[in-house]
Amino acid sequence: MKHSPTQIKPAPTRAPFTIFIGSLHSSPIGPLWVAVTEKGLLAVDWDQPQAVFTHHLQEQFQAEVFYDEVRTAAPVRQLGEYLAGQRRRFDLPLDLSHMSPFQIRVLNLTYEIPYGQTLTYKEIATFLGNPRAARAVGRVEATNPIPLVIPCHRVLGADGSLHGYGGPGGIKLKAWLLELEQEKG
Repeated sequence: MKHSPTQIKPAPTRAPFTIFIGSLHSSPIGPLWVAVTEKGLLAVDWDQPQAVFTHHLQEQFQAEVFYDEVRTAAPVRQLGEYLAGQRRRFDLPLDLSHMSPFQIRVLNLTYEIPYGQTLTYKEIATFLGNPRAARAVGRVEATNPIPLVIPCHRVLGADGSLHGYGGPGGIKLKAWLLELEQEKG
């Protein structure tokens, strides 16, 4: 049986939107990029050139991307303060609108982990009502689009050891961030 093109409906398209990026040019972990939308902070990344960061955002979100130091000033300033050991908590709106309800719940719990403290993947899964979902929690943490602000580095394995860290620098950077918080805590 043949289908005519009129029977096949195209996938819905997202409404176009704009992402603004900015940079913290010098930090202990290298140049750092932030992306914001009208809703809030969308992404944080480092260890890559502006062109790569911009292309990734354009591909992932089908959005226009513009460099704008004014719109990105607050997250850039707060990240600089955090990495200098002068800030313990971020005061920024976050844009998690592109994430599933499960991802949002995991990242909201992660966001609430106090400075200098840690939880395990299993503890977060237990707070969510499913202690057996530790691996799913780990996957969400590994793909956290807003590391540092949503402190996935504060999440450890069940045995208290450092497990993977999705950001550039891997486990070494995770250890450095935890040490920074212990020293300044």
